[in-house]
Order: sequence, then structure tokens, then C-alpha cells
Amino acid sequence: MHGRRAAPPPSPTRIVEMDPRIWSLLPRELLEHLLSFLPLRAFLPLRSTCKHFNSLLFAPSFVSRHSSSSTSLSSFLLLSHPNCPQHYPLYDSTAGAWHSSALSPSLLLPTSKNSSLISASNGLLCFSLPNSSSFLICNLLTRSRREIKFPSFPFVFELLTFVSTPKLGYRILILASGSSRFEAFLYDSRFHSWRKVNGFDRILGETYHQEGVYFDGRLYFATAEPFSIVRFDPEAGTTERCGPELLPPPPHQLTFARLVSDAGERLYLVGGIGENGIARGMKLWALRGGGGGGGLSGRWEEVESLPEPMCRKFMSVCYHNYEHVYCFWHQGMVCICCYTWPEILYYRASRRTWHWLPKCPSLPEKWSCGFKWYSFLPEISAMA
Repeated sequence: MHGRRAAPPPSPTRIVEMDPRIWSLLPRELLEHLLSFLPLRAFLPLRSTCKHFNSLLFAPSFVSRHSSSSTSLSSFLLLSHPNCPQHYPLYDSTAGAWHSSALSPSLLLPTSKNSSLISASNGLLCFSLPNSSSFLICNLLTRSRREIKFPSFPFVFELLTFVSTPKLGYRILILASGSSRFEAFLYDSRFHSWRKVNGFDRILGETYHQEGVYFDGRLYFATAEPFSIVRFDPEAGTTERCGPELLPPPPHQLTFARLVSDAGERLYLVGGIGENGIARGMKLWALRGGGGGGGLSGRWEEVESLPEPMCRKFMSVCYHNYEHVYCFWHQGMVCICCYTWPEILYYRASRRTWHWLPKCPSLPEKWSCGFKWYSFLPEISAMA
């Protein structure tokens, strides 16, 4: 009985390199289309090979493909501390782990030396450059940047809100302390200029605690006692106060109030609940029905209460210094932080669950105050 002859082993695949002259003969549109199929991580190192490849980062067809594809970069929580102003640990919220290396903008942007990070929005970072009396707006992914001179000199700002949107570019709203009173200024990237905002300083005054949140085309601020919500329309330049009757709990039950917006679609309110200025609990509300028209026309609905054991820990962290509490939105999470604590308390909206983000393992034990977290979403289409 004759056995069946074994098939010869397959010959190794021979890699054929394309003649560079063929690439040079391809129409520009076809070459850009082929390169757009590369994962973004694979394409970015090619930027330095020629001016054409680098310019692709600004081509609308290339940008739109990668902005909507599944090859987009991870999202990060970025931690800053005054003890190390050029070293920013990164937590990869997509992978659920701390990144092996920290972000150091000075390696990519020499002008960011002697700077301090003050805000982040939609892939753009905002630094303060006190030595040159300016702000630096940059996209570390595309290495685009713009230095913006302070609106006046001398200039000391007390509150800065930085908002970047895909259609309208970015805006910087500043409440600055002048020689005798506060002044408000607005920078619009569409016009590359500052303009003074009248009335904003009188309504907000010294009762702010954190930067505004972008919702329904406007900026919203939660004031301190007496608690209220201030709304600013950057297009019209108008400001109005929404009274305490529009807050979900009675004002006398609130010990602090913070606003959070989930990329402009829903407005949340984080509030401490207690008596005599001492919080014994914390709740989360969401505004249903929007905030358009003449005011907050929607209805506040209670979403969740913070479980008691987690509440006790958070309140012990704050030690009743609620001015240290700040909040922001990050990839489906309401993040609640404290300047004196290196961990994040967050609420995952899709699961309706509360969690603690663990401390960064590389943080020195001696760091005890000044922790500031940012939502960092690398975005190829965000232009400085």
C-alpha cells in the first residue's frame, strides 16, 4: 500500500519592495487615500520624512477618516503637580492602567519650559507662560501651537475657562484682578483677538470655585454661597444668574455645588448635602430637557447618591475644605477630585457605579497638596 506523498512545504513569502519611483508617480489624491489606511500610530513617525507627509495631518480628508475611525488614540487622565511642572503622569482610561512613561511637553515644545499647565480641552492643552506674559495653546499630537499674549499688562488672572469645540475652535474666558476690581476678557480663536466682557465680573465676582463648563452653546458656573448658577453666552457676550430656586435641593442643604457637562449634551450637578456647612452626603443630579431658551428650562433629576463608606473617605480627604473640590467629565465618567488627594472618585454613567482611581505608583510620598487632574483626549483635528 503506497502512502500519499507529503505536500512540499510552502515557500516563504517574498516581500517585494515597491520602486520609490512608482510612489512619486502616484497622483497626490491616491497617495493620500492609501496612507489614510495606516493606523494613526504607524503614520505619526512618518511626519518627519517629508513636508508632504507632515502636511497630511491638516488635510480634511485624512483628518476626517482618522477622527471617525476605530484607530483613534487612547484617552488619558493627566495629573500635574507644582513640585514637577514638566512631568505629567498619564492614566490610560482605555486600557485601565497607568502609562509606563509620563508626558513631558518640553521635549516636543521648547517654548513650554518654565510653564504651567492650566487647562485642557478636546486635544488641546493650555499653558501659562509668565516669563513671556502669554498663554501657549498646543496640540502635542500634531505639534501645532499658538502663543497668545495676555490682554493687558500687568495681568493677574483668578479664573480661566478654556473650551475647544470642533466647529467653533477654542475660547478662553478669563476673570482677572485689576488694580481696583475684577475684569473679564474673552479670546476667540476664529478672530485671534481679545475682547472685554462687561457685566460678567459683577455677577460672578469672587464667588467662583472652578472653571466653567460648556453646555448648550454656553458656559455655566456654579457660585459659592449663596449657591446659584451663572450662565454666559460667548456669542452675545451676555451673562445672567439663575437663582437658587433652580437648584435641585434647597440651598440651605447644600455645602458645595459643582457643575459637569458630558461633552455638551447633558449638564450634571455634584452637591454636598449637610447642615451648618458640614457635608454628610453627596449626590449627583442631571438636567433633563436642556438649558436653551431664556434659562435652565429643564428639570433636575437625582441620579445617584454616593455610598456612605466612600462618602466618609472623600469627606475625610476634604476635611470640610470644599473649596478644594473640583469636577470634570472624562469618557463617560463624572470625576470628582480634591487638590489635597492623589486619587480620583468617579461615577461611571453607563453602569451607574462609583469607583476610586488608584494613586499613581510613581508619585513620591512627600507630595501632599496641589494635585490637579485633566481629561486629555489626543485629537488630530484640534488646531491651535
